[in-house]
Amino acid sequence: MLKELRNIFFTGLLVLTPIVVTVYVFYQLFVKIDGLLGGKLWELTGRRIPGMGFVAVILLILFAGVFARNFIGKKLIQMAEAIMNRIPLINRIYSAVQQLSQAFFSGKRAVFQRAVLIEFPKKGIYCIGFQTSETKGEIQRQTKKEVLSIFLPTSPNPTSGYLLFLPKEKVFPLRMSVEEALKLVISGGAVLPQDRVEILEEEARVLEEETRNQLKIES
Repeated sequence: MLKELRNIFFTGLLVLTPIVVTVYVFYQLFVKIDGLLGGKLWELTGRRIPGMGFVAVILLILFAGVFARNFIGKKLIQMAEAIMNRIPLINRIYSAVQQLSQAFFSGKRAVFQRAVLIEFPKKGIYCIGFQTSETKGEIQRQTKKEVLSIFLPTSPNPTSGYLLFLPKEKVFPLRMSVEEALKLVISGGAVLPQDRVEILEEEARVLEEETRNQLKIES
């Protein structure tokens, strides 16, 4: 009886924990964003409306996006960037933040192209990494072999890690998606993705079975 209750308890815990954590994270994010302009709107209107600051921030971002995509907006932003790039110290901070923003928020391409397997920190020990690009420019010229840019995340916090430049033949592409590989890293190996080869084999087996049954019906 106690064993059954314990199993039921842990089942409920497994179901509720991701829901509660997700709701909590989004709630905290909502509160932080709402607080950016919520106080100012309260001072201007004299009324505190929950969520008004959040809506104002979203509208401000959308307005900035629309402004940046028209001709006048582009010219003004280019002028502002030219001024920022001429100010010592500030130009380095601005340039770094701009490059990070373009890497993570640009819709042109994904930051991580694919999940890969590499040997690190020594031969015989394998780690999951993410290919970010095919290395070009000075780094490629200084190496004798074609190298790839690989980001090797730390576990369970994948926001930090190492940037490695590895020969192409030392990088082994994985069939799992980038999202599945990230889940594997964050969970410390506890959440294993389903093998893509097994999925394809199972789909082929089901298709073959359906075809065989269809032929029997027609005959």
